[in-house]
Amino acid sequence: MPEEKNPYGKVSRFSITAGTREGQTILEDFSYTSPFKIMQPFPLKGGGIQVMMLAASPGIMAGDLQEFSFHIKEGARTEFISQSYDKVHYMEEGKAGRHTSVFVEKGGTFFFHPQPMIPFKGSAFENTMEIRLEDESSRFFMSEILSCGRYARGEKFAYRFYHNLVRIYRKGKLIYRDNTRYDPVLFSMDSMGMYESYTHLACIFLTPPEDPESFVSKVTDLLENTSDITGGITRLPQGDLAVRILGRRGQVLEELSQKILLCSGL
Repeated sequence: MPEEKNPYGKVSRFSITAGTREGQTILEDFSYTSPFKIMQPFPLKGGGIQVMMLAASPGIMAGDLQEFSFHIKEGARTEFISQSYDKVHYMEEGKAGRHTSVFVEKGGTFFFHPQPMIPFKGSAFENTMEIRLEDESSRFFMSEILSCGRYARGEKFAYRFYHNLVRIYRKGKLIYRDNTRYDPVLFSMDSMGMYESYTHLACIFLTPPEDPESFVSKVTDLLENTSDITGGITRLPQGDLAVRILGRRGQVLEELSQKILLCSGL
């Protein structure tokens, strides 16, 4: 296989460091390379900030390599969002990839929920995430949504593969690992245990909420009373929680993710 090349001539990077000043979260440092840019942070209630990443490109192409880095210092409260859906374009050969590194110091809070990803016909993508939480006071909420592809164009699970490896550590100990490998040629993506005729999947992880029992009850009611979706909650050994939801519209899953975040009290 020929060596994969990045159309930008180098790895595309996006990095932020959030700290505090006089009780308010600020960006202490940030850097990015083409095609990424960053919006002026939006203030949030409680002294936090929302950071939006912009991308001046049509999407992810063959050979693209992206590296994201987030350092959330003690007491900082930061939310990361992206401007638009991640479109993974057709690839005659090769693949694209992304690596995300997160470090949340004690007392820090980080919410990570980029826009949904759309893998086009013939695309191949590998995503890895490594999240390190300094201790039990490090709070983290993550929501990722993967669609089946351009469903309206008849591209339902027409991508070559989508691989996603997430590892979350607390005090150096692995507390969560999700190794997802979707290969539509090898597996029936509509079958039981896969998408089961749905078109979108939301994967949510969060550190222990303020009131775990109330959270589970509220989210269970939310899932049971939302039409045309199915989902469930998993309690992890150290009190963390994982939520998975199957649906047919990315916007519906995004709205559910926001409601689940509100239920958590993080």
